[in-house]
Amino acid sequence: MSVKQINIVPRVKRAGAADAWVRDRSGQRSGELPVKADLFTARLTVDITPELRRRIKREAFEQDVTVAELLRALLLREYPDSEGASR
Repeated sequence: MSVKQINIVPRVKRAGAADAWVRDRSGQRSGELPVKADLFTARLTVDITPELRRRIKREAFEQDVTVAELLRALLLREYPDSEGASR
């Protein structure tokens, strides 16, 4: 039985090309919507009961929005910006 050898050669990295591509926002096509991360940069974690979670999910489904969209709208209504306007 012969032993098969496989030579694994490391790839040559291009000097930061991937990092530059990830950070580059100019690559977006015109008319493209901004990425969610550009609009919402803070994450909030809240512990709720399973029953409240079910009610929130049901309401979001009935309004045909995501849970995040529903909760953002609720928080913006409850806590408008200093001028009283919301997004």
